[in-house]
Amino acid sequence: MKSIKLDELLTLAGKEVGLSPWRVVTQTMIDQFAQATDDHQWIHVDPERAAREAPFGGTIAHGFLTLSLLSAMTYETLPTLEGTGMGINYGFDKLRFIAPVKTGARIRARFFLADVNARPSGWVQINYNLTIEIENSVKPAITARWLTIAVIERKDETA
Repeated sequence: MKSIKLDELLTLAGKEVGLSPWRVVTQTMIDQFAQATDDHQWIHVDPERAAREAPFGGTIAHGFLTLSLLSAMTYETLPTLEGTGMGINYGFDKLRFIAPVKTGARIRARFFLADVNARPSGWVQINYNLTIEIENSVKPAITARWLTIAVIERKDETA
């Protein structure tokens, strides 16, 4: 993934900065997420029952599974801030689960750079307004404002 300088990043505030590739949400992913989180609700893990009883015609992904895929979609899509040694997930504002992601659906993330705040400490808060889109769906799966921090490595000036 390419990197971007801070002054270049600052000019992108308010603009779309990335659109991830589509990725399929499979039943295997859902089952593994259920195993990892101990959330085995039938709407996620019982395809036969979900086909009979669920209003969606089958199983759906956990909302938090969909949200967790943001990390991968970010690495695939967004440039890193030049000189960054570490990134920190600072949290979310206005996180909404709008529509369910049916098993087999394709999703992608659309990122808009909301704002950037460079701190004297070398930490840079980078906030994104994002949408996780579902292919062929009018409604998105998720909308949120994602708060992140990039930690720029300081070079030892005595060396």
